[in-house]
Amino acid sequence: MYDKYLIRQGDTLDSIAKKFNTEPSMIMDLNNMPFRDYYKEGREIIVPVNKEKYFEYYTIQKGDTLYGIARQYNINPELLALLNGLNNSDYIYPNQEILIPKKNYSYYVTAEGDTLDTVEKKFNVNKDEIVSQNETIYLLPGQLIVKRNNRI
Repeated sequence: MYDKYLIRQGDTLDSIAKKFNTEPSMIMDLNNMPFRDYYKEGREIIVPVNKEKYFEYYTIQKGDTLYGIARQYNINPELLALLNGLNNSDYIYPNQEILIPKKNYSYYVTAEGDTLDTVEKKFNVNKDEIVSQNETIYLLPGQLIVKRNNRI
């Protein structure tokens, strides 16, 4: 899942990558900008959601399937695939690393036509709570929206 980031004075591609716990090459690929000199103050770029906050990592073992991993972690297999940019039918490979949603959060990937009202109904909470728990909300298709569950 991805977010937008406005490059600030003093930012470098390396410092931005470190801020979002990713590699500079990932940011370059996401933005289809192959040269480091494209990353200048005032430019808005796409960055991955900070994975550390909402996800754990899982390394695929021989014989693993998305369905089996989803069952092991009590996650909807479709959500697991979506969060990792996969389809349910995609192959996964040993040593491949995927994201596992952390417990005590609810996750929703937006679809075309979503509004804050529709997301509010899906989470069954008020808009203010959704906004306060998500740093940015663009309501573009494919955006991840997270809600911290009150039961711990």
